[in-house]
Amino acid sequence: MKQKESNKRVLVGMSGGIDSSATCMILQEQGYEVVGLTMRMWDLPRHFPREGQTIPQFAIEARELAEKIGIEHHILDVREEFRNTIIKAFIDEYLKGNTPNPCVMCNRQFKWHYLLQEADRLGCSWVATGHYARILDCDGYRVLARGADKKKDQSYFLWRLGQEELSRTIFPLGGITKEEIKKYVEGKGFHEKVEKKESMEVCFIPGDYRDFLREQLPDLDRQVGGGFFVDSTGRKLGQHKGFPFYTIGQRKGLEIALGKPMFVTRINPIKNTIRLGDREELLTRRMVITDVREAHEGILAEAGPVEVQIRYRSAAIPATLQPGDTPGEWLVDFEQEASAVTPGQSAVIYRDNAVIGGGIIADQRLLKKYKV
Repeated sequence: MKQKESNKRVLVGMSGGIDSSATCMILQEQGYEVVGLTMRMWDLPRHFPREGQTIPQFAIEARELAEKIGIEHHILDVREEFRNTIIKAFIDEYLKGNTPNPCVMCNRQFKWHYLLQEADRLGCSWVATGHYARILDCDGYRVLARGADKKKDQSYFLWRLGQEELSRTIFPLGGITKEEIKKYVEGKGFHEKVEKKESMEVCFIPGDYRDFLREQLPDLDRQVGGGFFVDSTGRKLGQHKGFPFYTIGQRKGLEIALGKPMFVTRINPIKNTIRLGDREELLTRRMVITDVREAHEGILAEAGPVEVQIRYRSAAIPATLQPGDTPGEWLVDFEQEASAVTPGQSAVIYRDNAVIGGGIIADQRLLKKYKV
């Protein structure tokens, strides 16, 4: 039964870590009635350090924090749904020759789906997470923006959130730096949260993604087989292990000696070939993005010069946009050369630190139809 809704009742996604813990305490201080929700999406051996443990350690730590600060806490088991959506899509993208960004897909299509669903069930008007991002009110719309801490800004991963999600979301850490959060949590007496090492990897991959693919698809090596490394003219340079095991820009782990550093510049899943070239061959001034979403309808057409970020740990590049021949497809012209444009990754479009849209980077071969 749906509980009575309160305008100050907020559901916080709790991972057991420092950021979501700080989010709960900050919202409590701001007068919100905080409810914690920990999603059990994927189990890893490290989540169960004690013999016979049945509840993941991160969920236990989230529950303990909730008890200490006196808030309601729930654990939601969504492992089957996670496997059937996020894991399946992750594998499918690699089998297409792309390099997916599962966090981007997970945030809107999974985390916020269940956060809002459970918020309704538990009578919460709002949802909140420990992401370092901000939400701005702009001409009647809510627009995602970069967090104040430039080193921790996570708006790149959140670009798919639309008005439905943003209209009910709070990011308490958006205007705070990580160092300030550490001092805040330390001052609250939770020294262990500050000392705990934070994982920077994809949550369901404990090591190399190639091992994960093989674990999920035991027949993968036989299925894709080996193929050939080729140069820009198509000349065979040697053999590789199979196209899903490589990504654009990769230099290490190629296991081929050509007398100079070589990089993966193109992946052809149909021919099972990996093109190698020097660093200059990774540079481009143009790309196509597909599955484009706008912060609100029409904003990209009126945007003028923008900045486009093509990976999380890289600076946004000044660019201009023009609509493509296909709905949801846009052409990006960079004002300076971009390196290692990678199909399957996200391209997030900013104007004055606000996210006005984003899309998925397409294979560079799609540029052929736009050449004049």
